[in-house]
Amino acid sequence: MPDPVIVAGAGPTGLMLATELGLAGVPVVLLERRATVPTWSQTFGFHLSSQQMFRQRGLDKFDGAGRFPSFDWGFPGLTNAEPEKFPIVFPQRRVEKLLADRVAELGVLTRRGHEVVGVEADAEGVTVTVNGPDGEYSVRGSYLVGCDGGRSVVRKAVGIGFPGTEATLSGRTGDVEILNEEYRNGIGSPFFPTGLAATVQNPDDPSLSRATVVEFTAERPPDEVPITVEEFVAAFERVSGITLKVANSPWLTRFGDATRLAERYREGRVFLAGDSAHIHFASAGQGLNTGIQDAVNLGWKLASVLRGWAGDELLDTYQQERLPIGREVTVYPQVQMSLLHPADKAGPLREFIAALTQFEEVRRYLIDRATGTGIRYPMVYDGDPAPEHPLLGLRVPDLPLVTEDGPTSLAVLLQSGHGLLVLTGDGTAAEVAAPWRDRLTLVRATSIEGFEDGALLVRPDGYVAYAGSGADDVLPAALLTWFGQPAAGRAV
Repeated sequence: MPDPVIVAGAGPTGLMLATELGLAGVPVVLLERRATVPTWSQTFGFHLSSQQMFRQRGLDKFDGAGRFPSFDWGFPGLTNAEPEKFPIVFPQRRVEKLLADRVAELGVLTRRGHEVVGVEADAEGVTVTVNGPDGEYSVRGSYLVGCDGGRSVVRKAVGIGFPGTEATLSGRTGDVEILNEEYRNGIGSPFFPTGLAATVQNPDDPSLSRATVVEFTAERPPDEVPITVEEFVAAFERVSGITLKVANSPWLTRFGDATRLAERYREGRVFLAGDSAHIHFASAGQGLNTGIQDAVNLGWKLASVLRGWAGDELLDTYQQERLPIGREVTVYPQVQMSLLHPADKAGPLREFIAALTQFEEVRRYLIDRATGTGIRYPMVYDGDPAPEHPLLGLRVPDLPLVTEDGPTSLAVLLQSGHGLLVLTGDGTAAEVAAPWRDRLTLVRATSIEGFEDGALLVRPDGYVAYAGSGADDVLPAALLTWFGQPAAGRAV
């Protein structure tokens, strides 16, 4: 049994990573510096690509979660475009509860109140120094993944740079009990000459409202100065002209638009994921969504290496695939803010962008980028791109199919966390894939709605690695790339 993977941080990213590793039978030590589970939610929006990922792991328990009634994606001209892709109203604390329950089911213990304070990595593993309730101790792991936020101790300990820009605005948000009934669930347009201001009913507690205010040019108070209700109300009035009457507030915080991206996502046996690797202006749950996708991309690759199926080169693909996505995600909110401030430049720019969004391809590009549904990983085998196919490199849609055991769907077949090879043609692809059957689910389907080719190879994270007849040199190359060398004694 290998040393465990140590995961620092039990937010959505760390919890998602722990579920992926636990599902693969990899031992995990999950460390969280906070002693208790937060009672508040950083965001209420849960994006489509994460919903799809949760379906592929049987975690789609979104009871009572409706879609946002209106959404502009942060761009003029996109209001109410493609409502089927709107985020659902599913607060972060519910996301974390789903994941925490799954982590517990898988036998992974979350050590709360245990903070990483030191890291020493070598060629064989990582030794982590932890400050826990009973004092300081050390734990040895095969790998360490820093999911410990924008001020990541792990990232700093291994010397990964975090270049970017400092905050240029001052934001405040929180859950407040508003006595002005007319302002509890909206104040009209959130856009004002000097900033943004908005309220919405808190789906976790209808007696509270989530209120947010952003001042474009105000200086943010020092972090060590506690935020107060009086400070929040004053800022809200300066921007909107509205005086909120607030009875109490169980949670308030400040935020900015600092934008940073890690120089690399890996340093030997140490990896970064989520906010440890990228931070940006809070934009409708994009940070949570990106962190979950980071975790799923890395989890199955770590498991494959630790099981002895794949070599270290598979782990290099984590940075190759996810760092460009991190770069895109940090740019998107910067573009959104440039469409709001300064007003003399933003006005003409907004008018120009609104004209562009009348084109369907522009709308689709912006929305797919915001939701993460447009991610397409390059599939290159033996130095050559795989033959083009509409599904190649994309997350596989949840296509219905009929097997010998009856009707099912691709999402259901992926819930085991294994790779998947679905065959609709002759036995050629099955013979090719036979040496990898110990790590691959092979399913024969009489039909797959929307797929007419003979073989569909899907990675454990749901991305299509091969689509074709199965009778070519590309399928074995794809199997070698993503599923490693075949089992001993089995010829390719």
